[in-house]
Amino acid sequence: MAEQSNKVALVIGAGDATGGVIAKRFAREGYTVCATRRSADKLQPLIDEIVASGGQAHGFASDARKEDEVAALVEQIERDIGPIEVYVFNIGANVPCSILDETARKYFKIWEMACFSAFLTAQAVARRMVSRGRGTLLFTGATAALRGSANFAAFAGAKHALRALAQSMARELGPNNIHVAHVVVDGCIDTDFIRTHVPDMYAKKDQDGILNPDHIADNYWHLHTQPRDAWTFELDLRPWQERW
Repeated sequence: MAEQSNKVALVIGAGDATGGVIAKRFAREGYTVCATRRSADKLQPLIDEIVASGGQAHGFASDARKEDEVAALVEQIERDIGPIEVYVFNIGANVPCSILDETARKYFKIWEMACFSAFLTAQAVARRMVSRGRGTLLFTGATAALRGSANFAAFAGAKHALRALAQSMARELGPNNIHVAHVVVDGCIDTDFIRTHVPDMYAKKDQDGILNPDHIADNYWHLHTQPRDAWTFELDLRPWQERW
């Protein structure tokens, strides 16, 4: 059985940028990180880095769109590692396409990735948290959750739905001492992808014109540690130059 003092931070979609940095932030605070991606091999550098820094981390290959895999993942973590105190949903699905050319298959897949997988994973974790009477559920959103831009109909639809899911969960689970928050990340993030594919935007880094993943992660930690008399539901993070 898991040690009940071994607090777990579960990061769904621990990618090479934001998700991975959030995982490292919670590991530094003494949480055992359980990180997921569809490919376990891609997680290994993150796990190795956390362990090398003195933290504890486990990587799981899991498809968050599959209900049976989600159930098995949460059961394994709770049984063998510890109680999930923090849940972070960070799966991205930003694939632009004209509404005239969008396919039903891709539209549905984007919704599955950015919304349905959040429902499956958050529900499974929330059931455990409710039984303990505590926990934090954090969802990574985007500007698309607030407005639908041209050529982003699928992404905007999924992110709008994710925000609505988080709102509903916050209203239902808040009285159970579970803090639910939605984080709108508005702007380019300092990643290899932006450096390689959007060099003009990346050039703004020296002017604090793009988001630093470490600073994003600091805000996730802050949300988790907020006193419940002043919980934030929605937090907007954007560079000072970003138009909104």
